Order: sequence, then C-alpha cells, then structure tokens
Amino acid sequence: MRLDAVVVGAGMAGLAAAWNLRAAGARFAVLERDERPGDTWRRRHDSLRLFTPARYCELPGWSFPLAPSAHPDRDEMAGYLSAYAGRFSLPVRTGVSVRTHTVVDGRHRLTGDDGSVIEADSLIAATGAFGVPVTPAFAGDLDASVRRMHSAEYRRPADVVPGPVLIVGAGTSGADIAMDLAGTHEVWLAGRGTGSVPVALARSRVVRRLVFGRHVPRGSLGRLVRARAGRAAPLVWQSPATLRAAGIRRVPRVAGIQDGRPRLADGRVLDVATVIWCTGYRPNVDWLAPGAVGPDGWPVHRRGISTSIPGLGFVGLPLQNTFASGFLSGMPEDAALVVDRLSRRPARDRGPNLTPGLID
Repeated sequence: MRLDAVVVGAGMAGLAAAWNLRAAGARFAVLERDERPGDTWRRRHDSLRLFTPARYCELPGWSFPLAPSAHPDRDEMAGYLSAYAGRFSLPVRTGVSVRTHTVVDGRHRLTGDDGSVIEADSLIAATGAFGVPVTPAFAGDLDASVRRMHSAEYRRPADVVPGPVLIVGAGTSGADIAMDLAGTHEVWLAGRGTGSVPVALARSRVVRRLVFGRHVPRGSLGRLVRARAGRAAPLVWQSPATLRAAGIRRVPRVAGIQDGRPRLADGRVLDVATVIWCTGYRPNVDWLAPGAVGPDGWPVHRRGISTSIPGLGFVGLPLQNTFASGFLSGMPEDAALVVDRLSRRPARDRGPNLTPGLID
C-alpha cells in the first residue's frame, strides 16, 4: 500500500495528526497496536482522574462531551478517543504493531508484526513519551518475596498484597497511587518533593496562555530546558499536606537495595511487602530506522521534525515545540505544525538518493 503519510499510534497525538492529514486531503493510514483507540488509557489505574480540564483535552473539530471545567476520568478519556476516530471515519488499522522501519528510495516502509507492508512519503511517530516503563538498574536486586510492579501495571488496591507498600517516585503518579492505597495499606512515599500548585491554576486560561503556550527557546537555552524536563512536575490533586493527612509517610529517595530490601538515601532499610516503581517511562521508538533516535533513546528532532531522516515527524514529545507539548492540550497544535511542515517537504528529499544526515 502506497500512501502520502502514515501515522503510528492512535492516541491523542496520532488522532490529532490524522485530523490534520484529512483536512489537508492526504491519503494516509493510522496504525494502532491495540484493539481500540484509547486502550492505553483503559489500562491505567481505576481511580485516575486527569488534572487537565475537559476544555484542554479536546481534539480538532469536536468538543469533549463534558462540561469545559470538568476533569475526565480514565474511561471518559478512552471513550472520547474511540468515539473521535469513528466520528470522523479516520482510517485507523487496529491490532497492528510496527516491527521495522526502513527508508527505501525516499519513502518510508513499515513492516507490521502481521507481515503487512505499508509505504508512505511521510511518517509521523505519535507513540508519545510513555511507551516503555523505566526502573532503576538495581530494581532487580529486590528479594523475591517482595512484590514489585511499575505504575503502568497498578490498577487498584485489591491487587496489592497485604503489608506495607513503598512507592518510589513522588511525582503525580506516585502521589495519586499513594492516596489510592492509603485507606487499605501502610504507605511510604520515597523521592524528592516536587511541590504543588492549586488545581485552579490547571484550569486557568491565563496560565495556559502565558505558561503552556510559550515556545521552548532555541539553542543552548532550549537544550538546558529540555535537560531539566525529566524532573517531576508539581502535584495538582495532591499536596504535602493532603499526603500527611492521609497518613502517607514521606521518605528520601531510594538509593539502592540492601539484603533484598530498599535502602533509602539516609541509610534506612525498609521492610515492605510491595514496591511500586513510579519512576517514569521512555519513548517506544526502538522500531525506527537507525539515525532517528539519539544515544539517549530519544528522537532526534527540531520542533517535531527529524533532523536526521527527511519526511519523519513526531507528535506527543515533551517540549518538542511549546511548554504544552507532551500534554494533551499541546498535541493538536503540534500535530498541525508537523503535518504542515511535512507537506512542504522539498521534492528533492523524496528522490531515490535519500541519505539520512548526521545526528543534530
């Protein structure tokens, strides 16, 4: 199958890209590994409620079916994405995982795990930044008697064995899961404090415009900003006070494993029944052609356009264009920008002598 463009991923980023491709009159397809758009959200923990109001969770052309100031839960977000793909009859092919990506005669060739092959002038990788759970190198040293899981695997308190729980990582996911477990378990929350902001700021149009709407600086300042982006964002639903009130014990970061148990930075060793790693993710971009990804495992790009492989774009990466990039509210604008730039790709880049450039 030969197309103008192919999008990998039918989440918020991928569907935003699909809408813009449809508006541009492109021939395209969207490949999604799950059975339905939104299934990634359906795998999140049961109690999840977004701190982003519905008005900032909208895709182009269709308002979120909640009051603008309401906060969608996990299933409402998943349902919206599934319904959106159907409402606009977007060409989403579900149950297809991309196995390999090569560039042949200036075109992007994708091979699915089902053996299917699809070719397109342009490729938009919209799998985001949360594809592969990350845990510390010493995580495997925990004693076998200690139940361990990543936040990506956590669903509900009933799934956690009786006994004390250590949550590693005090960002949004760690704090939310800690609060979810506080009524049924003794909970320890390890990690550096991130601070907190009132939920009113998350709802504020002024804050969204003045903070999230700002473009990430170019050059060395932009690189510095991105280097600091790995730090957890301030809490919104929770605060140090609400965590204390729930009986959650705050402790320093986990520095390693001693005698099969987690050892804190202050030297204490905690005897816990379960450890939940809320230690982040990295992008699932291992399938991309050599040169598309840098030594750090992150795509090499400038404002969402690959600097090493012509015709390759990204949507859904943190800080790829504005401070909203990577958040739901920033993905539609980023998608529009990437689709526009790829559509203006010079014809010479599509010829048979395509040679990827050096990593920027």
